[in-house]
Amino acid sequence: MPTDTVIVWFRQDLRLADNPALDAARAGERIIPVYIVPAEAEGRDGFLRGGATRWWLHHGLQALDESLREKGSMLVIRRGDPVEVLPRLAAEVAATAVHWNRRLEPAGIATDRRVKQALREEGIAARSFPGNYLHEPWTVLNKQGEPYKVFTPYWRALLAAGIDQPVCPEPERLPAVSEAIASETIESLGLLPRLDWASGFADWWTPGEAGAWDRFEGFLDEVGQYHATRNRLDLDGTSRLSPHLHFGEISPRQIVARVRSEYPHALDDKGPEHFLREVGWREFGANLLFHFPQTETDNLDARFDHLPWRNDPAHIRAWQRGETGIPVVDAAMRALWTTGWMHNRARMIVASFLTKNCLVDWRIGADWFMDTLVDADLPSNTAGWQWVAGTGADAAPYFRIFNPVLQGEKFDPDGAFIRRWVPELAALPDKALFAPWEARPDTLAEAGVRLGETYPEPIVDLKTSRERALEAFQQIKEYER
Repeated sequence: MPTDTVIVWFRQDLRLADNPALDAARAGERIIPVYIVPAEAEGRDGFLRGGATRWWLHHGLQALDESLREKGSMLVIRRGDPVEVLPRLAAEVAATAVHWNRRLEPAGIATDRRVKQALREEGIAARSFPGNYLHEPWTVLNKQGEPYKVFTPYWRALLAAGIDQPVCPEPERLPAVSEAIASETIESLGLLPRLDWASGFADWWTPGEAGAWDRFEGFLDEVGQYHATRNRLDLDGTSRLSPHLHFGEISPRQIVARVRSEYPHALDDKGPEHFLREVGWREFGANLLFHFPQTETDNLDARFDHLPWRNDPAHIRAWQRGETGIPVVDAAMRALWTTGWMHNRARMIVASFLTKNCLVDWRIGADWFMDTLVDADLPSNTAGWQWVAGTGADAAPYFRIFNPVLQGEKFDPDGAFIRRWVPELAALPDKALFAPWEARPDTLAEAGVRLGETYPEPIVDLKTSRERALEAFQQIKEYER
């Protein structure tokens, strides 16, 4: 048996191209690709927190295995704690090293440390690589050596550090993996949700590296207008690459390189520049969670620890089901349930409604998103919810409360988004669609809408609930930051 055998531990990097851990391992005579599904007790360390991501992972692993087999290799799948699984597998295959790409959320960092220690105690080389971001958080700091809390100066620093990073080539062939190495089957992992609600995701998504590139190449034709269309709920104006990025089926380095090849002056062109800034926002979210790991569960702005949240189970349930009586909110929440994804503008609208109009703790909304989003990325999700709630870094001012009626009128001007996902309101004229509770009775009757029967009455009065939120936020201003 060859003595120079390297295990490549796939994690949040389910791709063959631009995979630094895999690229470095190619110096070995044998490469054993492995994916480890954590035991239930370790599930928080994997991206198995939600049913939507479990669905994606099932199909993403299938796609990765198929890609490996096309190269002459295969994916070995094990289950358990990586601290125990990797040294055991290394002993089985006489591996001299284990390579992987780093994860940067708190649980992933903790696992990295434990795995490195366990492997080194067994005399096995442990090497981790920067595979998921343009720059890792400890490399982009301000002049005082401290982390950025505001996006704009962070983005400038990121640009100064250089967003054009080398891209590792895709291997043409890989060494064969013996069929004698024990492996779980993907089907045996039980990743697919028991409920049938995720079965429709396949109509919207193609998990895997090839699916990521198909979507990206299609979007490149539209990126020149991204600045003008990215906020429109009724248009397909965004890349929808977020789940592919979350699972590492495409890397930010590849995205930047491809955009720059298509638009050499991308940073001076509104559409491409706005799109690259969104890549920067993803980096910023990782930066925040790395430097402030407590924000996974705690307010970054401690004054909000004193905010009197009103966690009304009925309001929470109505929000989750898209039955709030606010059309644009309900459309967004129903689209999430059906597709596993939500437009970024819609995320801000529904988060503002929950945290400010309903005064529900942002953590409840964040947990729901982690369960139902196919791109349930912990750093981005945490940063987004804390931004809207006003509790985090670079947060929206406490007094910024999105008016969902105005937001709908502005970003779904013809009502196409609402009519698609809230069909019981489809026959309403545009003037009545965004706030049906204000419509004339005869207008509702002609459209077949009976508030409280065919469509809910609003669960809160927007004006009154806004005033209540402002009063609550005023109360915490007396506490020092």
